[in-house]
Parts: sequence; C-alpha cells; structure tokens
Amino acid sequence: MVQLPHPSLPPVPPLWRESRIGLEWAALRRSDVYRGAGVPAGDGRGVLLIPGFMAGDGSLATLTQWLRAAGWHTKRAGIRANLACSQVACTRLEERLEALADRTGGRVTLIGQSRGGVLAKALGARRPDLVAGVVALGSPIRAQLAVHPLVLAQVGMVATIGSGAVPGLLSWRCLRGECCAPFRAALAGPFPSEVGYVSLYSRSDGIVDWRSCVDPDADACVEVQGSHCGMSLNPEVYRAIGRALGSFTARGDDWPQAA
Repeated sequence: MVQLPHPSLPPVPPLWRESRIGLEWAALRRSDVYRGAGVPAGDGRGVLLIPGFMAGDGSLATLTQWLRAAGWHTKRAGIRANLACSQVACTRLEERLEALADRTGGRVTLIGQSRGGVLAKALGARRPDLVAGVVALGSPIRAQLAVHPLVLAQVGMVATIGSGAVPGLLSWRCLRGECCAPFRAALAGPFPSEVGYVSLYSRSDGIVDWRSCVDPDADACVEVQGSHCGMSLNPEVYRAIGRALGSFTARGDDWPQAA
C-alpha cells in the first residue's frame, strides 16, 4: 500500500507561554530602561499608541507613562476594544493622527501591539506626511490570521456578529470585500522610504506565529524574548522602542524644538 504524505499543518503557538507576563512586568520594573536609560528625550514629539485585537487603550498604560516620563507627547487611539472593521479603524485613527500632528507641529510615531501594529503600518503607508515611524509589537503583518486557534475562533465570532446586526465591526466582508480594499492596498503596496519601520517579534510568542511578524518592508525586524501579551511590559521591547525612537528622530528635521 502506498503511504500518502500527510498535509503539513501550520504551527500552533503554545498558549501556555503567555503565563510569563507577570515575570516580564517584574523584570521591567527592575530594569534601567524603565528608569529612562537609553531612551531619547521626546521634547514634545508625538506618539500615537494602538492596542491589539480585543484590547483597549488601557493595555498600553505602562508604555504610555514611560514615554511621557521621557518627554514624549502621547495620544491614545480612543479604542475600548479593538474589534472594528480595519478600514473603519484606520479612518478613526487617521483623524487622531492628524490632530496629534497638528498639536505637536511635527510627524508622529505610531506604536501598535499585535493588530494595532498592522493598523499602524497601514496608516504609515497612507500618511507618510504625518508619520515619522512605525513600531509593530508582535504584529502578524504578513499573515493576519496566523494566530492560535483559540484567538482565531474569537476572530470568527466577532466577524460573524459584524456580518449580521452590528455595523462597523470586523466582518467576513473585510477579508475580500470593498469595505477594506483601501486598507489592504495600503498594506500590500510599497512602504514609503521616508517613514521608519521596525517590527518586533518573539519566537516564543504564544499567540502569533512569529514568522508572520518578519516583514521584508521593515528597516529592521528585531527579535526579543518574551510573550505576546507581554510585549508592552517587556524590558527588551522597551530598549528596542528606545532605539527605534532615536532612529526615527534622526531621520526628520521637521520636529519642534524643545521650549
């Protein structure tokens, strides 16, 4: 009998790895980077922070406080739970981006965790006039559905609800429909060279397949050790963000001067 080869299945990230988030938070509190080492002075420059799927602005509160302490002018995405249709979400975020750029007088850095990083890249592609750089934290940019099956089930549940009686939510139409065509075009098109772009990933990510975070469009794909949910509480991530902010600042000459 001829033995037919079994079809290869995509790797499933071990979800138990997400239990490390408490250790990451403790390590961050003990680290020198948490106290400002290696973090460039913000001097009032703008940073827009975008949370991940099903998360809200509060999930990035520690990162927000850290940036503010270094002099960066932060703005929340205005998201309670990141469940909106991608194009709807980008339109809302673009309005906040415009307001922050107008308030600070210069181009803005976008920092997005998970799905937030995907939205950040699309915004950077659409508005290079307003975006100095993008930092994506564990964002499945190359394959947005390359996630743990339990998370994929949550995506399917939201998409089913959004395809029915709740307009504006992520829906099945977003995959190939006209509603998200501009969003998909922004991700698929060439990324503007004048916008910095750094993608962070962890091979021990318990939710996202790390390979989907390694984006050839990025100036740098930086590996860190840690969990997916802990990306916003990880000292290695904070050091990488500090380096990225420094490189984005060095690119531009349109920043306001410190008072």
